[in-house]
Formats: sequence, C-alpha cells, structure tokens
Amino acid sequence: MALFDLPLTELERYAPVVREPADFDAFWRATLDEVAAAPVLLDVQPHPTALRLVDTWDVTFAGFGGDPVRAWFTRPAGVASSLPAVVEYLGYGRGRGLPHERLTWAVAGYAHLLMDSRGQGDEYGTGGATPDPRGGGALGGPGPATRGILNPRAYYYRRLITDAVRAVDAVRALPGVDPARVAAAGNSQGGGLALAVAGLVPDLAAVLATAPFLCHIQRAIDITDAAPYGEIVTFLAVHREAEEAARCTLSYVDGVNFARRAVAPAHFGVGLRDTVCPPSTVFAAYNQYGAANGSAPDRAIHVYPFNHHEGATRSTSGTSCGGWAPGCR
Repeated sequence: MALFDLPLTELERYAPVVREPADFDAFWRATLDEVAAAPVLLDVQPHPTALRLVDTWDVTFAGFGGDPVRAWFTRPAGVASSLPAVVEYLGYGRGRGLPHERLTWAVAGYAHLLMDSRGQGDEYGTGGATPDPRGGGALGGPGPATRGILNPRAYYYRRLITDAVRAVDAVRALPGVDPARVAAAGNSQGGGLALAVAGLVPDLAAVLATAPFLCHIQRAIDITDAAPYGEIVTFLAVHREAEEAARCTLSYVDGVNFARRAVAPAHFGVGLRDTVCPPSTVFAAYNQYGAANGSAPDRAIHVYPFNHHEGATRSTSGTSCGGWAPGCR
C-alpha cells in the first residue's frame, strides 16, 4: 500500500477536535460502578504446559455484567517475589489461544495476563474461550465492530472495554503481582483497549499501544474501507438512516477521548501505510495524550514509514516505559 494519509510533518501536529458526548465521563463511571462491587476473581487453576521456564494459570474473572472472562496468567517459574505485570489485550478477531503462544513478557521477567476477547477468536489464531452472552437482541451487524452500534449502552465495545478494566483489577488480585506496577499493552484492537484502560484507570504504571484501533473513528470510517472499520462502512451502506446514531455510539468508545484523560507514561507505534488503523487516527490520540488533565505524561511514538498494519507490532521492544519496572529501558 502506498502512502495515503497526511504527510508525517502534518501528522506530528495533527490534533483534531474529536466528537465527545457531554456525558462521556458519567457514562463510563456508571458502567464501571455496576461491576466494581463484585469480586473480580472467579477461578484460578494451574495449567500444565510442560514448560520449565514459566508457570501458567487458567484465570476466570468477572467482566461486564459479572460475565466470566477467561485469561492466561503466566510468570517466570521459581520466582517468589512480587513482579510488575503486563495486562495484554488482543487484536480484532483473535482469542487467547494456547498458553504457550505468548511468552515474551513472562520470560523477560514480568507477570503477564492475556485477556480473552468475549465473542471473538474465530477469525485467526487458535480460538477463544469466552462467549458474549449479551447484546443478542441489539440492532447492529454480526461483527463486533457493529454489534449494538445504534445504542451506546448496547454496543459491544462497552462490554469489552469494561472487561479490559476488570482485567487490571484481576491481575492486581493475583498472588505474586505488585499492584503498583501494572501496565496495559496491546496491538490494533488491543492497543485501543489499552488506551481505553489508560483513560479509565488513573494509576497505571505504563501503556503500550501499537497501531491502536478505535481512535478518531469518525475519520477512520471516512478514509478507509479496510476491516474492521470497513464493517461499519458496510453496515451504514445498508442502514443509511443509522449514520447519526452510529456516530454517536462510536464517540463513547473513541480512543482519543480516553487518551486525553490518561496520565500514565505511554509508548505508541504506527505504520504510515496502515490502512487498517490509519496513521492520522493514531496521531490524533498520541498528540492529545494527557491533554484533558493539563498534564504532560512521558510519551513516545515509533514511526515506521514503509510498514502497513504489521509494522507497529515491533515497536514495544526495548522502549522506554517511564521507569515503571526494573530493567525496562
């Protein structure tokens, strides 16, 4: 794919006004209050892997509406001390898969919680284990990007973002984790979830968001037909009267609005040829990161001029995390 978005010199100062509902904060406060009182951990079982360097547990925690959400929890074997933890979120269509598929964080010395994405896991990878029992009657398309899109309360990403926040609560409740040193990380959809968590959890230690989905969504659906944004375009091509309702719903989950509220040190990655998560949408979040608080969190962005959506996935290696954990430099 050739360069198609704004030139880099314009991207570096691109900070558009993004639609934000007047009740954005109240909406999310009420959503999270609904689940805050319930115990977060539902089940934690050791999971045999025959791997000598790591230990793994099959974790089930209470997400949106108390629904069970599955996760893999992995940490270095034989380490008794409390460790900094990384909560990782998955890309669109992927499930948590098998426990040995993502070992980088654990073998690097961190505790690692990999959250399954409810109702996903059937597009690629090795599957998921968390159904989505809600939203079956909500109007919207079959895919997550459009499921319940006509109503913010029924929208799929209200549930998934709530799950993502609860995953932080879950890892903090697990033994062997330092609750003061928890980072949120993800690529694509996972990057969008990490930004949402950064805006909703005020005491994260760090955020790693590569090629984040759900940022500046209003622009994304105007400039790309690539999925997942293309699923929204396809839905609106059929339901032409639904545009205003859909755009309103999307404003409640826009990563720019979450990024503006974040305070944790952050690292972004972006490929300039990325049609899946266009670079201007990523820079819209990066350039306004922390702006709503009048703060200036440590932040950095790695730019890959010749890469598509795959390029930014490499950007979390060897980057600064604001000193959130020993050895992170």
